[in-house]
Amino acid sequence: MPTPSMEDHIEQIYLLIENKGYARVSDIAEALSVLPSSVTKMVQKLDKDGYLVYEKYRGLTLTPKGVKLGKRLVQRHELLEQFLRLIGVEEDRIYQDVEGIEHHLSWNSIDRIADLVQLMEEQPDFMQKLEKMKTQQNV
Repeated sequence: MPTPSMEDHIEQIYLLIENKGYARVSDIAEALSVLPSSVTKMVQKLDKDGYLVYEKYRGLTLTPKGVKLGKRLVQRHELLEQFLRLIGVEEDRIYQDVEGIEHHLSWNSIDRIADLVQLMEEQPDFMQKLEKMKTQQNV
């Protein structure tokens, strides 16, 4: 099982490749606010564990295993943002809250949250009641 740090790196690499077509150590370090040397060590570990192929001075590519996990991690992040937004968490808190919880939930919990989000989106009455509760708490 990948550690939270490994997940953060794979997720960021996946996003960089999706958005720019490539991921460099310097880009990953900047996105994660860590030192390039830390990224290099992690990239080497991810290479060893079969998530990516890293060639010094040439760059890196995700393996099918890395792409699958990267996509799943991005979807998890987006789902949790969507869930927090739906339940009325303040927009400026959402990213930080997702970063704080995403590595601590099981995939079973993530699946149940996905089901709940789907139900919430299909039930406008529920969402109106939730919004009313939020409004009453702020009074």
